[in-house]
Amino acid sequence: MSVQLTAKPSQAAETVVVRYGSFAESISIAELENVVKTGKFPDSFKSYTNRLSEEQRNLIVGALRTKIPINVVTMSNLLNTQIGTTILEDLATVIHREDDAGAKALRASLVLAATQPKGFSLLSSIAAYPSKRLEIDLNQAFRVFKNLNTAFWQTQQFMSAIAPQLASREPQLSLPMDATQPGSGKVEEFTLDLNDDKRNRNLPVDIYWSDTATVEKPVIVFTHGFGSVRTELRYLASHLASYGFVVAALEHPGSNAANNKAAIEGKTRLLKPQEFLHRPQDISFVIDELEKLNQTADHPLQGKLATNKVMVVGYSFGGGTALSIAGASLQPYSLKQRCKGNLAILSFGQGIQCIAHELPEKSYQLRDKRVKSIVALNPTSSLMFGETGLGSVEIPTLVLASSADKTNPALTEQIIGFRKIPCPKWLVGIVGGTHLSVKDPIATISQEGKPNTPLSGGEVIGEQAADIRKFVKAIVLAFAAQLTPEADKYKVFLTPDYAQLASTKEFPFRLVTEIPDDAATVIEQLANQ
Repeated sequence: MSVQLTAKPSQAAETVVVRYGSFAESISIAELENVVKTGKFPDSFKSYTNRLSEEQRNLIVGALRTKIPINVVTMSNLLNTQIGTTILEDLATVIHREDDAGAKALRASLVLAATQPKGFSLLSSIAAYPSKRLEIDLNQAFRVFKNLNTAFWQTQQFMSAIAPQLASREPQLSLPMDATQPGSGKVEEFTLDLNDDKRNRNLPVDIYWSDTATVEKPVIVFTHGFGSVRTELRYLASHLASYGFVVAALEHPGSNAANNKAAIEGKTRLLKPQEFLHRPQDISFVIDELEKLNQTADHPLQGKLATNKVMVVGYSFGGGTALSIAGASLQPYSLKQRCKGNLAILSFGQGIQCIAHELPEKSYQLRDKRVKSIVALNPTSSLMFGETGLGSVEIPTLVLASSADKTNPALTEQIIGFRKIPCPKWLVGIVGGTHLSVKDPIATISQEGKPNTPLSGGEVIGEQAADIRKFVKAIVLAFAAQLTPEADKYKVFLTPDYAQLASTKEFPFRLVTEIPDDAATVIEQLANQ
């Protein structure tokens, strides 16, 4: 396999110097091409390769052979984002230079390598490096390359493909308002301590509301992620309440932070399979209790709660809960084979879903017909609903996917499933966003000092993710408004043009209602691997 560059820099790498501890050896680009072709290193390199384990040798050959599905436009756009800068800085630590231009030179080689007709590869980027001599620290390379995965790069290609028509023009929009700014209502909060005696469930619920609350607007119920708390989307709850929506943020006792703490102390399981059933049932119970509140004399919310017209917003595991209550059929039977012996290669989100295989029935239908629309932020969906479960979602659904999400990878957890959901539906893509980016900083654990691994770390949170949360406020508000008499006024915020207008250099946003053919091809490539 020969690497032929379409536009080679005047000074391009001809020799690679590989350092492993105090040992160093040179290998030419031509010899590397032969390694890719044969899988064998040259005889002159044996004294070097003998120092490596078989796993390390296989990792080198595999990395050189890997074709990453990303074109030059996508690569260039990615490297301009915050997550792209982090990737670039990580890769630059592999290259030894006397000056500090490593990241800049590496950026040039990555962009040039992405122009290759046969696709981007590690070898093509090495050959494109703008220096005749390239020195690599192999110990560092092992660490960095283990953190890279093909699914991540496929997601970048998909995000670029879902809105290619936007690249060549500026959106011309007339916005009725700035939906990222608070509404006119003065927000108040109070907490309900609810008990479902039939299921022995204590359900604390935070209520957000304002003096502009009206029965014309749907009640909004928040369902949190695994091991989290009900305040994880507090900024969003306050924003919606300022526009007259009443928001109920509940805490699920079998999958919240307190349950995680008890599990670590050995007092309970980390997650019981029944929790997949309890969580949607928790929402239905809360709606029942809000209806009682709606009829309570002299209560400030009396007559203002549209409990027959509810929108559910779920994050992560809560996104899966939202899909369940929207009609997606939970199919634990299908998990028995899919999860058997595969736990080591699954994402964290998939590992959690596998617990549902312990449920006794083949399938469960947990639809609550009072729920009229849902928002699923970075949801789990790849395994728990089997091949057909998402096809029974009955209501308008907005799914948000973050391109650098390691916990619930976008392609497997959101994008593939999105194709199975009937219309009407919206898919929002956050290029450069990570799993924790949409969470409120008050409920987000500091990531300082946490390792960056293939399964976790590298999170964009807090102030770094402020633009993402700002965009989320606008689109969720607009989606909730679709259940009100003001639906038409807010439709503009649920368009590809608004996503482009709201995009920043660090975080390009995408929004589609159907997946274009070019982007669907990326999904098919993943499915066939």
